[in-house]
Amino acid sequence: MKEDKKFLGQPWGLATLFGTEMWERFSYYGMRAILLYYMWDLIASGDLHITKAVAASIMAIYASMVYLSGSLGGFIADRMIGSRKAVFIGGVFIMLGHIVLALPFGANALFGSIALIIIGTGLLKPNVSSLVGSLYSVNDPRRDAGFSIFVFGINLGSFISPLLVGWTQNSVGFHAAFGLAAIGMFFGLIQYYIGGKKDLPTDALYPTDPLQPEEIKPLIFRTVIALVVLGLVISLMFLMGWNQISDFINLLTVIAVLVPLAYFIQMITSSKVTKQERSRVLAYIPLFLGAVLFWALEEQGSVVLATFAANRTDTSWFPAAWFQSLNPFFIMLYTPFFAWMWTKWTKNAPSSPLKFAIGLMFAGASFLLLAIPGSLWGTAGRVSPLWLLGSWALIIIGEMLISPVGLSVTTKLAPKVFTSQMMSMWFLASAVGSALNAQFVGLYNPSTEIHYFLGFGAAAVVLGILMLFMVKTVKRLMGGIQ
Repeated sequence: MKEDKKFLGQPWGLATLFGTEMWERFSYYGMRAILLYYMWDLIASGDLHITKAVAASIMAIYASMVYLSGSLGGFIADRMIGSRKAVFIGGVFIMLGHIVLALPFGANALFGSIALIIIGTGLLKPNVSSLVGSLYSVNDPRRDAGFSIFVFGINLGSFISPLLVGWTQNSVGFHAAFGLAAIGMFFGLIQYYIGGKKDLPTDALYPTDPLQPEEIKPLIFRTVIALVVLGLVISLMFLMGWNQISDFINLLTVIAVLVPLAYFIQMITSSKVTKQERSRVLAYIPLFLGAVLFWALEEQGSVVLATFAANRTDTSWFPAAWFQSLNPFFIMLYTPFFAWMWTKWTKNAPSSPLKFAIGLMFAGASFLLLAIPGSLWGTAGRVSPLWLLGSWALIIIGEMLISPVGLSVTTKLAPKVFTSQMMSMWFLASAVGSALNAQFVGLYNPSTEIHYFLGFGAAAVVLGILMLFMVKTVKRLMGGIQ
């Protein structure tokens, strides 16, 4: 790893990982910006025999499985192949998924491409972040700045991709647009392969905690048991006549909810967890539930808000997919201000649970705002793009209050023997939120629009208010952690 070359004052390996993740996010968010519209097109042509409501649920459960797969991807890297190999293999899977969509195979290729991208993202996403950490010693003062630069790359790729992919889809067609997403991932792989050989640590080529010979048979046994149980459940579903796409979405929703529940039970009941650590896990539960609801709202950007953009917003001079760039745009816009504010606001700064409560209320306000145009003018016509602009501006304030704070407090409240598993819990909040979305996003249509936005918005605001009353209790359970 070269130490003489610097990237913005950071190790040069950060440039490789910055570019890799920027292009991966370019490909993922470019594809996601138009995937719902692509399914609508297949439905209209008679190639895909589902309703638009089911298409919305597919988008939601897709996002859930992407987050859920990260836990498995981290395990494979840590115990089997190492993070560097996991990132490259994951990128190949992602690129293949986009290539499948780029080819004119229609509905037959849809679910195969989704599966490839889920597998690839699960391998790449958690491990590219761990590689960033491996560039620094624990006490390196450049570490936080390095992660900030890396996160900027994530949002830069996420911002550019809906603009370019959306324009390509609008001008040339869906398959060309998916091809552009595949090309983006290809660029990322090339940069990662060339730069990685020179600038990334060789230790990351190997697992940090390799499976021992005596662990292999038990792992195989548990895997086989899990597959057998899954096979029996699916067989029972077919026997009961539950063999529609919506039934399998319900199954995946149940799995997404059960995984974090099992983690919580394991941590709370473990004899390896001290009394104080158990109290901190209990303090984390309301924060986790708040995060679930927040991500349930935030992740509707590519589903319900994308539907609102296409059907209810005046897009006469730009593609509807361009609205998907608003999320990373506001993140990049707000981040310097919030970073400055938390640095300067040291005395009487709001606690983590208070930030969560306020963040939830901002998220709720973003949905309440979208109930106004339908209430004033009905839901048949089109409205100004400023309504969606305002909605995203509000919810990203909520994200600034919840996302970085949630990451930080998760590490602080983790029991010593469950540090890695606790970190997984934060990402599982997104998985659960998206899985629950799969049960609700199909309810959105012009006739339900006002009640839909009012219901979700009010739920978030009410939960935020409830958390205000719980702040003292949660702080007490946190046992001195701020």
